[in-house]
Amino acid sequence: MNHEVRLQLAAHPFVYPLMRLLARLGPVVRVPGLGIVVNDAAVARTVLTDERFRKDGPGSPGDLWTPVLGPSVLLNMEGPGHLALRRRLAPLFAPAHTSALVADVLDRPLADLSARLARGETVDLVDEMRALAGAVICRVIGLGEVSEARARELFADGERVVSMVSLRSRRLSDRQVAVARRVLARIGDIAQAAYDAGDASTVMGRMRAQGLSAAEARGAAGAFFLTGTETVATFVPRLIALLHDHGHGIGGPRDRDRSPGRSREQGRARRADPSSARDLTGDLDRLIEEAMRITTPTPLMLRSVGAPARVGRVAARPGDRVLIVTHNCARAHGPFDPAREHPPELRRLWFGAGPHFCIGYPLALAEIRAVASVLLSHRVRVVRRRAARGVLIPTYRHLWIEAC
Repeated sequence: MNHEVRLQLAAHPFVYPLMRLLARLGPVVRVPGLGIVVNDAAVARTVLTDERFRKDGPGSPGDLWTPVLGPSVLLNMEGPGHLALRRRLAPLFAPAHTSALVADVLDRPLADLSARLARGETVDLVDEMRALAGAVICRVIGLGEVSEARARELFADGERVVSMVSLRSRRLSDRQVAVARRVLARIGDIAQAAYDAGDASTVMGRMRAQGLSAAEARGAAGAFFLTGTETVATFVPRLIALLHDHGHGIGGPRDRDRSPGRSREQGRARRADPSSARDLTGDLDRLIEEAMRITTPTPLMLRSVGAPARVGRVAARPGDRVLIVTHNCARAHGPFDPAREHPPELRRLWFGAGPHFCIGYPLALAEIRAVASVLLSHRVRVVRRRAARGVLIPTYRHLWIEAC
């Protein structure tokens, strides 16, 4: 059994086998008690770009997040209001802005990480990513430079809320809603202070300049906080593990769950051609896209049917729930292969499509590029790993790495 399957089973021991079983039933199938299940990328893209399939109806993400975030965040909006809010927020996440923000926030911590690897230290990449992703989201919601402890604290707050959700969740309980509101109220207060200050160098200050209300800025900060940490923090360790496991030039042979303290001399003796590390860095975006396909950051997407339609060959009625099993759509295209060209219907499907394509994608990509570039420059290898259990996005609890 490969490590990615182990991660899936550790996170979702019952749901993951069910998801893979559903893949065998065909591209689209109605499953009693679940809804209309989509396993095909082309059909999935059609659903995601058709306004008859909504995020604010029964069985949609709105059922989960509206009680926590309110009705006016991109996660649960549709129609003209959604498009208007998205147009105002989009310039804040242009690649030039996000790259500059990430460089400013991560320059020093990545230099420290690079120095530790160069000294021969064994590093828990999962723990490092919590601090790095936490630092970036702190800046986005309006905090200036923060300590590593503060970044970890805020990351843990976000993790606490996201961990309330499972792939089977339809709604949060009253207790869960109360906990999530308390966490997000603190985030909203930070965002409010930055918004009131009106500093155009901050995301919240630019929201004010774009004409967003304080309530809209608070809601956006909460949404970014919930979605902007887990994706990056869970993906980078899985990216490095995939490259290691498939022999793509970063650290020699696969690990055998060795203890972190085992000697590095054996790894040095097996060092590959250093040019392979340069090649990997040059093709980083291609590697990221293929690793995203395998890991599928959003393994399942929900939509509510708002008007009569067809999903593939299945008739959909108002009120039906559509489950797009993004993981099945992606994995139908074969095992990990960085040389693979993604067909148009699959391209970045795990970030959505059409008007709901993830607005934070440029920020996530900038973070991933920055961290992965440092790791690839050291040709790190995995020396030990442990899967996380009971999490929404399958990931490692620990992934210890060291430079070759």
